[in-house]
Amino acid sequence: MPIAITDIPPRLAVPPQLPGGRDVHNLGPVEFSRELRDDVIAGDITLTFRLWSRPQVRAGGRYAVGPALIEVESLELVPFSSVTGADLERTGEKDLESLRIRTAHAGPVHDDTLVYRIEFHVV
Repeated sequence: MPIAITDIPPRLAVPPQLPGGRDVHNLGPVEFSRELRDDVIAGDITLTFRLWSRPQVRAGGRYAVGPALIEVESLELVPFSSVTGADLERTGEKDLESLRIRTAHAGPVHDDTLVYRIEFHVV
C-alpha cells in the first residue's frame, strides 16, 4: 500500500519544489549591507525598502540572511514620502536621508519614487 505524504512525519516530508529544485518556502538569499546584517539576524531590523522594477520576494516566502532565515510578512509598493518615523526606526537607519541613499542603489529616489516596503521577521 502506498504511503501518503501526510503519513510521513513533518521533519521527513520533502517540501514542494520550484523549477531548479528550489524549495517554495525558501527562495534564496536577501541581501543586506554588512553593517545591517547582524541587526537583521538579531531581529532588531524588521523592515526594509527596496527600489526594484518588480518584486524579488513574496509575502510568506522565507529567505536566507547569512546563517538565518527571514519570513516576509508583507510587501507593498509605496511612494518614498510615505516612510514614517516608526518605519525609519525599524529599518536600522539613523535618518531619512540615510535610508534614501541606501534605497537608491538601483537609481535615484525622490519623494514620489515608488519603492517596495517589505516587513519581515526572523524565523
